[in-house]
Amino acid sequence: MSDSSLVDEILTFEVEEHESGKRLDAIIAAKDGRFSRSRFKSLIKEGKVSLAQPDQPERTIEEPNHRVNAGDCIKVTLPPPEDPTPQGEDIPLDVVFEDDHLIVINKQTGLVVHPAAGNWTGTLVNALIHHCGDSLSGIGGVRRPGIVHRLDKETSGLLVVAKSDAAHKGLSEQFADHGRTGPLVRAYQALVWGQLSNRKGTIDTQIGRSQHNRLKQKVLREGGRQAITHYQLQEEFGSGGEIVASRVECRLETGRTHQIRVHMAHIGHPLIGDQEYGQGFKSKLNKLPETLARHIEKRKRQALHAGLLGFAHPVSGEVLEFRSEMPNDLKNVMKALQKM
Repeated sequence: MSDSSLVDEILTFEVEEHESGKRLDAIIAAKDGRFSRSRFKSLIKEGKVSLAQPDQPERTIEEPNHRVNAGDCIKVTLPPPEDPTPQGEDIPLDVVFEDDHLIVINKQTGLVVHPAAGNWTGTLVNALIHHCGDSLSGIGGVRRPGIVHRLDKETSGLLVVAKSDAAHKGLSEQFADHGRTGPLVRAYQALVWGQLSNRKGTIDTQIGRSQHNRLKQKVLREGGRQAITHYQLQEEFGSGGEIVASRVECRLETGRTHQIRVHMAHIGHPLIGDQEYGQGFKSKLNKLPETLARHIEKRKRQALHAGLLGFAHPVSGEVLEFRSEMPNDLKNVMKALQKM
């Protein structure tokens, strides 16, 4: 039995009078909103797009910036999605929501989002390829899930992934806008060391890669990219009149690598369990009950959980909002802190 999904799809459009003189890639992207302009630009360069005028032979166009004329008939040969390079793996997933266009996952700690050096297998992408199967319609011409934002390996919580090009395009636009003009919202629960001087505030800095350790990010005086985190105190923990730790909600206005971890360390309140950015980690453990200190030291993961995620569905426009409780390991840390 033949697989119809492996057959080329042919798209045809006619250039109207008001579209004359515009770029070929822009016209195609405007007429077929399922795919990004960069996707069509790649197809043009691959020789998959041709033009024809009435009573004139069809000719292949390989320049995305080719200017079209009224009456041009555009034909696009859309190849079937290729098999992904990452292979599907049967990894358990906590699926919060799923439809034909996207899937929302409550990611467990320890799961890397995307294959990379040192983590080519066992990732969320491998799990999604197995879970979604043929429902992945192809992102950028490849049958793979569309990652529009990420969580660190040891950060748990909510993450949305596109299953179609249309969803990938719409979600990417929302995340690029950072919720400034739309309903996108991302809020994290964090357990941090010490007592905050202000119950709420905004951290606005430049963040870039550290020159001393290329795997770490740091606040920079010059260069880097703007990073904005809004925080609000939720709860304090301590004994004998000393506040040892705090629970803080952090809302992202930008989405830089390790942003919350870098920002909270920058204001003197690194995340509990964060061995990369938690300066003075060992000395702070000494202020905790021995059992709790051993648990945190053994767990070796930052106390950060993506508990709230909201966005507009990229196809239906419906505003969706999802919440996730702290996982048991962080709940246990918080309960122990409350008993101090």
